[in-house]
Amino acid sequence: MKTRITELLHIDLPIIQGGLAYLAYSELAAAVSNAGGLGQVTALSLPTAEKLREEIHKTRKLTTKPFGVNFAMGLHGTNFEDFIQVAIDEKVAVVTITGGNPTPILQAFHGTSIKKLVLVSSVRQAQKAEEHGADAVIVVGQEGGGHLGREDLGTIILTPRVVDSVKIPVIASGGIGDGRGMAAALALGADGIEMGTRFIATKECIHASALYKEAILAKNEQDTVVIKRSIGGPARVLHNDFTDEILEIEKATSTYEALKNYIGGKNNRDFIYDGKEHGFGYAGQVIGLIDSTPTMKDLFNEMEQVFKDQILKLSEI
Repeated sequence: MKTRITELLHIDLPIIQGGLAYLAYSELAAAVSNAGGLGQVTALSLPTAEKLREEIHKTRKLTTKPFGVNFAMGLHGTNFEDFIQVAIDEKVAVVTITGGNPTPILQAFHGTSIKKLVLVSSVRQAQKAEEHGADAVIVVGQEGGGHLGREDLGTIILTPRVVDSVKIPVIASGGIGDGRGMAAALALGADGIEMGTRFIATKECIHASALYKEAILAKNEQDTVVIKRSIGGPARVLHNDFTDEILEIEKATSTYEALKNYIGGKNNRDFIYDGKEHGFGYAGQVIGLIDSTPTMKDLFNEMEQVFKDQILKLSEI
């Protein structure tokens, strides 16, 4: 398969692994890249810049293929300059930027050979990213897991709107978990796809607890909720009693102070690492399509075959 994304990133299939805070380390990143996509290590899940360097070195021992480093800016506030320098020093192939204003990071990588991808949730954000030097944009619709845009725009509308509004390649994200979704995204004009939740339910996502994976398999598309909307940072998570508590607090008062003991990284890690019910796990509506935990190789092989079957079916209409 050849698209503008496979050519830009030098990958075999136009499939990118999402940042997956606290889960996207060397093992997962290398597995995705070895299967033909672009795996990523999430920089700011790590405590220090030197730990990022170690994780990059670990990934290079596991794959000779390109992989990326994700900068989820909200994880470290504004203190990420040392992490940027490590990515530059190590000459990583790709960086992706999610959350917050991407301009400072785009400027930091300006003049390097590193490809820069920016997650966006609106046409205006995509246009600004292109203006400030992004090589491609990742368009996330409201179906997606994790942090979303403030507008309730779905992937099927947002993707072609952005495609028509920028010249750089567009990657579709949100609600995509199989070859049918990939075919649909490319039919909408995208050059590739990003998946997050689908990669959690794989053998190589070794940091996700069995209970987290089991919840993704057991629940359906109606079993997610959006938290933190009241404070301007909407995020889609698996529904449980703990997220009901968060939503009740949001109904009563829409302040960060009221929510901070509920929505922090510790409660996220308690759920995804240890399966504690007093916590939360990010997941998209695509859980309705996930019923197995394959190896990465098997997942990619199945996706490619289903994609080809869908294209063939359409060609016969």
